[in-house]
Amino acid sequence: MFGMASSQVYVVRNEPDPEHQYHCDALASLVPNATEIDFPAGERFDPADADAVVLTGSTAGVYEGDDRPWIDEQQTLVRELLDRTIPTLGVCFGHQVINAALGGTVTEVGMTVGLVEAELVDIPLFEAVDPIVPAFHGDAVTQPGDGMEVVATAGHVEAFATRHRSAPIWTVQFHPELNRHHLGMLNEFGWEDNGYSFEDVSADDVPTNFLSLINRDAELRTTG
Repeated sequence: MFGMASSQVYVVRNEPDPEHQYHCDALASLVPNATEIDFPAGERFDPADADAVVLTGSTAGVYEGDDRPWIDEQQTLVRELLDRTIPTLGVCFGHQVINAALGGTVTEVGMTVGLVEAELVDIPLFEAVDPIVPAFHGDAVTQPGDGMEVVATAGHVEAFATRHRSAPIWTVQFHPELNRHHLGMLNEFGWEDNGYSFEDVSADDVPTNFLSLINRDAELRTTG
């Protein structure tokens, strides 16, 4: 089972700032028994060993490859994960780096920090996920990568989530890991509830659904 000790799931941490590791910590906590890889610090793994990969958010921008060589290295990793059809979930920066690696465009659009309402396509990744989700980003995918299709939109950005048409790759611009316990830190960035409450939020089901979806597909391949 994915997320169990018998599988090899990697959570790729993309936060270079030691003061902002909390979102990586929170996302990793939603992926049981995963091996964490600090990508900006130079840690790497062999994609051939991976059963699934989760790419976290970051305060870095995907267009900063000249100053942060690890970003271009991660785009190369994304293309290898695609070639190997390794199930992959990208969150915020992860969403952006996947689309950029596949030829898409990421643009600075101004900060959105708060709860927003999204229109979610009815797919297993969003099972039991309420459309009120936490957003914390200043960049957005303005042109999805090759093979990627939009599966969620929001008022401030069209490509709010994407999936690959033929490979097990999903991405979300929002942060499923953020919750009320992070408000102290988020308030520093001008957090806005926008009339909503974390009582309306069930976005933390996204990583669980990702692992469950992969499990179901693996079982079908085994028994098919």
